[in-house]
Amino acid sequence: MDKLENLIITISRTCISFLILMMVSLWIGKQVNSGNNHYNFALSITIGSFIANMGFDTNLKFIPMLTAFLALITIYFLSSLISTHSRRFRLLLSGEPTVIMENGKILDANMKKIRYTLDDLNQQLREQGIFDVFQVEYALLEVSGKLSVMKKEKFQSLTKGDFHPTHLNSEKQLPIELIMDGMAVEKNFNSQYSSTWLNQELKLRNLQMQEIQYAVITSNGSLFIDLFEDHINAPLDRE
Repeated sequence: MDKLENLIITISRTCISFLILMMVSLWIGKQVNSGNNHYNFALSITIGSFIANMGFDTNLKFIPMLTAFLALITIYFLSSLISTHSRRFRLLLSGEPTVIMENGKILDANMKKIRYTLDDLNQQLREQGIFDVFQVEYALLEVSGKLSVMKKEKFQSLTKGDFHPTHLNSEKQLPIELIMDGMAVEKNFNSQYSSTWLNQELKLRNLQMQEIQYAVITSNGSLFIDLFEDHINAPLDRE
Protein backbone atom coordinates (compact mmCIF):
# COMPACT_ATOMS: atom_id res chain seq x y z
CA MET A 1 0.00 0.00 0.00
CA ASP A 2 2.87 2.33 0.83
CA LYS A 3 4.42 1.70 -2.58
CA LEU A 4 1.14 2.52 -4.33
CA GLU A 5 0.75 5.67 -2.24
CA ASN A 6 4.31 6.80 -3.03
CA LEU A 7 3.69 6.10 -6.71
CA ILE A 8 0.52 8.22 -6.70
CA ILE A 9 2.29 11.04 -4.86
CA THR A 10 5.19 10.95 -7.33
CA ILE A 11 2.87 11.03 -10.35
CA SER A 12 0.80 13.85 -8.81
CA ARG A 13 3.88 15.91 -8.02
CA THR A 14 5.23 15.37 -11.53
CA CYS A 15 1.95 16.43 -13.17
CA ILE A 16 1.60 19.52 -10.99
CA SER A 17 5.25 20.49 -11.53
CA PHE A 18 4.86 20.07 -15.28
CA LEU A 19 1.73 22.27 -15.32
CA ILE A 20 3.55 24.93 -13.27
CA LEU A 21 6.50 24.77 -15.68
CA MET A 22 4.16 25.19 -18.67
CA MET A 23 2.47 28.23 -17.11
CA VAL A 24 5.80 29.84 -16.24
CA SER A 25 7.15 29.08 -19.73
CA LEU A 26 4.15 30.76 -21.34
CA TRP A 27 4.67 33.77 -19.09
CA ILE A 28 8.44 34.34 -19.32
CA GLY A 29 9.55 31.86 -21.99
CA LYS A 30 10.15 34.48 -24.68
CA GLN A 31 12.35 36.59 -22.42
CA VAL A 32 14.43 33.63 -21.25
CA ASN A 33 14.86 32.13 -24.72
CA SER A 34 15.53 35.38 -26.57
CA GLY A 35 17.79 37.00 -23.96
CA ASN A 36 20.69 34.58 -24.30
CA ASN A 37 22.66 36.24 -21.51
CA HIS A 38 24.26 34.99 -18.29
CA TYR A 39 21.29 36.03 -16.17
CA ASN A 40 18.72 34.17 -18.26
CA PHE A 41 21.04 31.18 -18.63
CA ALA A 42 21.37 30.88 -14.84
CA LEU A 43 17.61 31.32 -14.41
CA SER A 44 16.75 28.57 -16.89
CA ILE A 45 19.09 26.11 -15.14
CA THR A 46 17.66 27.00 -11.72
CA ILE A 47 14.08 26.59 -12.96
CA GLY A 48 14.95 23.17 -14.35
CA SER A 49 16.49 22.12 -11.04
CA PHE A 50 13.46 23.31 -9.09
CA ILE A 51 10.98 21.50 -11.33
CA ALA A 52 13.02 18.27 -11.26
CA ASN A 53 13.17 18.27 -7.43
CA MET A 54 9.51 19.23 -7.08
CA GLY A 55 8.48 16.41 -9.38
CA PHE A 56 10.75 13.51 -8.48
CA ASP A 57 12.44 14.04 -5.12
CA THR A 58 9.84 12.82 -2.63
CA ASN A 59 12.26 13.42 0.24
CA LEU A 60 11.68 17.16 -0.21
CA LYS A 61 8.37 18.63 0.88
CA PHE A 62 6.40 19.94 -2.06
CA ILE A 63 4.91 23.13 -0.54
CA PRO A 64 8.25 24.62 0.66
CA MET A 65 9.77 23.83 -2.75
CA LEU A 66 6.83 25.47 -4.51
CA THR A 67 7.15 28.53 -2.27
CA ALA A 68 10.85 28.85 -3.06
CA PHE A 69 10.12 28.43 -6.77
CA LEU A 70 7.46 31.17 -6.73
CA ALA A 71 9.89 33.42 -4.83
CA LEU A 72 12.46 32.89 -7.60
CA ILE A 73 9.94 33.78 -10.30
CA THR A 74 8.89 36.87 -8.34
CA ILE A 75 12.52 38.01 -8.09
CA TYR A 76 12.90 37.51 -11.84
CA PHE A 77 9.72 39.48 -12.54
CA LEU A 78 10.83 42.39 -10.34
CA SER A 79 14.29 42.36 -11.91
CA SER A 80 12.75 42.44 -15.40
CA LEU A 81 10.50 45.30 -14.37
CA ILE A 82 13.46 47.33 -13.09
CA SER A 83 15.47 46.45 -16.20
CA THR A 84 12.86 47.96 -18.52
CA HIS A 85 13.37 51.33 -16.81
CA SER A 86 17.09 51.22 -16.06
CA ARG A 87 19.81 50.53 -18.63
CA ARG A 88 22.46 50.44 -15.90
CA PHE A 89 20.59 47.64 -14.16
CA ARG A 90 20.28 45.76 -17.47
CA LEU A 91 24.02 46.01 -18.02
CA LEU A 92 24.64 44.86 -14.45
CA LEU A 93 22.55 41.74 -15.02
CA SER A 94 23.49 40.80 -18.56
CA GLY A 95 26.69 42.69 -19.32
CA GLU A 96 27.52 44.28 -22.68
CA PRO A 97 29.18 43.13 -25.90
CA THR A 98 32.94 43.30 -26.36
CA VAL A 99 34.54 44.72 -29.49
CA ILE A 100 36.93 42.10 -30.87
CA MET A 101 37.84 43.80 -34.16
CA GLU A 102 37.62 47.45 -35.14
CA ASN A 103 38.60 48.99 -38.48
CA GLY A 104 39.93 45.60 -39.52
CA LYS A 105 42.31 45.33 -36.55
CA ILE A 106 42.15 42.68 -33.84
CA LEU A 107 41.90 44.22 -30.35
CA ASP A 108 44.03 41.80 -28.37
CA ALA A 109 43.65 43.76 -25.11
CA ASN A 110 39.87 43.29 -25.21
CA MET A 111 40.32 39.61 -26.03
CA LYS A 112 42.59 39.09 -23.03
CA LYS A 113 40.04 40.70 -20.69
CA ILE A 114 37.42 38.10 -21.58
CA ARG A 115 39.90 35.23 -22.16
CA TYR A 116 38.95 34.99 -25.83
CA THR A 117 41.58 33.44 -28.12
CA LEU A 118 42.43 33.73 -31.79
CA ASP A 119 41.29 30.13 -32.19
CA ASP A 120 37.87 31.14 -30.82
CA LEU A 121 37.73 34.08 -33.23
CA ASN A 122 38.70 32.04 -36.28
CA GLN A 123 36.25 29.28 -35.40
CA GLN A 124 33.30 31.66 -35.05
CA LEU A 125 34.27 33.44 -38.26
CA ARG A 126 34.36 30.14 -40.13
CA GLU A 127 30.93 29.27 -38.73
CA GLN A 128 29.68 32.38 -40.54
CA GLY A 129 31.41 31.40 -43.78
CA ILE A 130 34.35 33.78 -43.31
CA PHE A 131 37.68 32.02 -43.77
CA ASP A 132 39.82 35.15 -44.14
CA VAL A 133 40.00 37.55 -41.19
CA PHE A 134 41.06 40.26 -43.66
CA GLN A 135 37.43 40.49 -44.82
CA VAL A 136 36.22 41.69 -41.39
CA GLU A 137 35.75 45.39 -40.57
CA TYR A 138 34.07 45.01 -37.16
CA ALA A 139 33.44 42.02 -34.90
CA LEU A 140 31.64 42.07 -31.56
CA LEU A 141 31.28 39.23 -29.10
CA GLU A 142 27.71 39.43 -27.79
CA VAL A 143 26.75 38.61 -24.20
CA SER A 144 25.26 35.38 -25.56
CA GLY A 145 28.74 34.29 -26.70
CA LYS A 146 27.85 34.69 -30.39
CA LEU A 147 30.05 36.73 -32.71
CA SER A 148 28.44 39.54 -34.72
CA VAL A 149 30.41 40.54 -37.80
CA MET A 150 30.39 43.45 -40.24
CA LYS A 151 32.44 42.73 -43.35
CA LYS A 152 34.49 45.32 -45.18
CA GLU A 153 32.41 47.05 -47.81
CA LYS A 154 34.05 45.36 -50.80
CA PHE A 155 33.23 41.94 -49.33
CA GLN A 156 29.59 42.70 -48.50
CA SER A 157 26.70 41.39 -50.59
CA LEU A 158 25.00 43.94 -52.79
CA THR A 159 21.52 45.20 -51.91
CA LYS A 160 19.11 47.51 -53.73
CA GLY A 161 20.20 50.35 -51.46
CA ASP A 162 23.78 50.05 -52.73
CA PHE A 163 22.66 51.20 -56.19
CA HIS A 164 21.28 54.48 -54.80
CA PRO A 165 23.67 57.40 -55.52
CA THR A 166 23.80 58.47 -51.88
CA HIS A 167 25.40 55.16 -50.94
CA LEU A 168 28.18 55.12 -53.50
CA ASN A 169 30.77 56.97 -51.43
CA SER A 170 29.45 56.38 -47.93
CA GLU A 171 31.82 54.79 -45.41
CA LYS A 172 30.59 52.10 -43.08
CA GLN A 173 31.10 52.43 -39.34
CA LEU A 174 29.99 50.70 -36.18
CA PRO A 175 26.58 52.08 -35.05
CA ILE A 176 26.83 54.57 -32.17
CA GLU A 177 24.00 54.55 -29.62
CA LEU A 178 23.25 58.07 -28.36
CA ILE A 179 19.93 57.71 -26.52
CA MET A 180 18.39 54.68 -24.88
CA ASP A 181 15.16 54.66 -22.86
CA GLY A 182 15.00 58.45 -22.80
CA MET A 183 18.53 58.90 -21.43
CA ALA A 184 21.75 59.94 -23.16
CA VAL A 185 24.50 57.34 -23.51
CA GLU A 186 27.22 59.80 -22.57
CA LYS A 187 30.16 57.43 -22.99
CA ASN A 188 29.43 57.25 -26.74
CA PHE A 189 29.68 61.01 -27.35
CA ASN A 190 32.75 62.14 -29.28
CA SER A 191 34.04 65.19 -31.12
CA GLN A 192 31.79 64.49 -34.12
CA TYR A 193 28.66 63.40 -32.26
CA SER A 194 28.64 65.50 -29.10
CA SER A 195 25.82 66.28 -26.65
CA THR A 196 25.62 69.77 -28.18
CA TRP A 197 25.22 68.31 -31.66
CA LEU A 198 22.56 65.92 -30.43
CA ASN A 199 20.57 68.66 -28.71
CA GLN A 200 20.64 70.70 -31.91
CA GLU A 201 19.35 67.73 -33.91
CA LEU A 202 16.53 67.18 -31.43
CA LYS A 203 15.66 70.88 -31.50
CA LEU A 204 15.40 70.78 -35.30
CA ARG A 205 12.98 67.87 -34.98
CA ASN A 206 11.07 69.55 -32.14
CA LEU A 207 11.76 66.58 -29.84
CA GLN A 208 12.66 66.18 -26.17
CA MET A 209 15.11 63.49 -25.07
CA GLN A 210 12.48 62.02 -22.72
CA GLU A 211 10.27 61.29 -25.76
CA ILE A 212 12.90 59.14 -27.45
CA GLN A 213 13.18 55.44 -26.81
CA TYR A 214 16.21 54.89 -29.02
CA ALA A 215 18.54 57.08 -31.08
CA VAL A 216 21.55 55.73 -32.93
CA ILE A 217 24.05 56.79 -35.57
CA THR A 218 23.69 54.04 -38.15
CA SER A 219 26.54 52.34 -40.00
CA ASN A 220 26.19 54.81 -42.90
CA GLY A 221 26.32 57.86 -40.59
CA SER A 222 22.64 58.82 -40.51
CA LEU A 223 20.67 59.51 -37.31
CA PHE A 224 17.86 57.07 -36.56
CA ILE A 225 15.29 58.04 -33.90
CA ASP A 226 12.50 55.90 -32.47
CA LEU A 227 9.93 57.45 -30.11
CA PHE A 228 8.17 55.85 -27.16
CA GLU A 229 4.83 56.85 -28.73
CA ASP A 230 4.90 55.30 -32.18
CA HIS A 231 1.11 55.53 -32.74
CA ILE A 232 1.05 52.14 -34.43
CA ASN A 233 -1.98 49.94 -33.97
CA ALA A 234 -0.87 46.70 -35.50
CA PRO A 235 -2.81 43.47 -34.84
CA LEU A 236 0.15 41.94 -33.01
CA ASP A 237 0.24 44.90 -30.59
CA ARG A 238 -3.22 44.13 -29.28
CA GLU A 239 -3.63 42.18 -26.08
